[in-house]
Amino acid sequence: MKILITSGGTTEPIDSVRGITNHSTGKLGRELAEIFLKNGASVDFITTKHAVKPATTTNLALHVIQTTRELEEKIKDLLQNNRYTAVIHAMAVSDYRVKSTLERSEFASILSENLQKSKDISQIERTLETLATDNSKNKKISSNAEMLVVTLEKTPKIIQMIKQIQPNTLLVGFKLLVDVPREELLRVGLENLKKNNADFVLANDLTKITNDTHYGMLIENEKNLTEVNTKKEIAEIIFKKIKERGEYYEK
Repeated sequence: MKILITSGGTTEPIDSVRGITNHSTGKLGRELAEIFLKNGASVDFITTKHAVKPATTTNLALHVIQTTRELEEKIKDLLQNNRYTAVIHAMAVSDYRVKSTLERSEFASILSENLQKSKDISQIERTLETLATDNSKNKKISSNAEMLVVTLEKTPKIIQMIKQIQPNTLLVGFKLLVDVPREELLRVGLENLKKNNADFVLANDLTKITNDTHYGMLIENEKNLTEVNTKKEIAEIIFKKIKERGEYYEK
């Protein structure tokens, strides 16, 4: 059995020394890797510099990335060159990345100049597009700037690429919400399952995650779901489901 796991959280650079980071310890990803390794699987583990990692072993290959773009490149490369029983996409991936930064005075000056020329909405949109040129990430922003205007652009949905490249792999996605009723967690989890063509989605709530507990709902379809309360239980149920489905898949 060969498994691909993503873990940790990506960082999108603002400049050469600063970044916007999706916070994730990587503890759940490590727990997942360890249970598969313990049961004889071969694991490709994509993670980030500061996330916790499983202990080195012969069946484990670590791939360290930083940005969403690096994740996209790495996951495409691995999927195109390996056949996986399952892909477990547990990484917290940035929905947006920095396109540009401008000091307040520079932003106001350019915007004012262009608005005087035209008040047409399309012209204003073109002006904003011009302002959002990629001008920031290879330099250090001055610490003297009182205010910065940061432009963000949407990143590609990495999870939606997985089945496009390797349609027969089992895909486990994750959806994190904050302080929602159980019914809402289930609804969004089912929506995520269909949208990403996943086989399972682990829906969880940030307010129910502590050092000792991690409530999660592993959703297979509307009638099949399993509720668990710790990272260990999450890893165990995902391993069990992948083993059951994977053995059939590999025949």
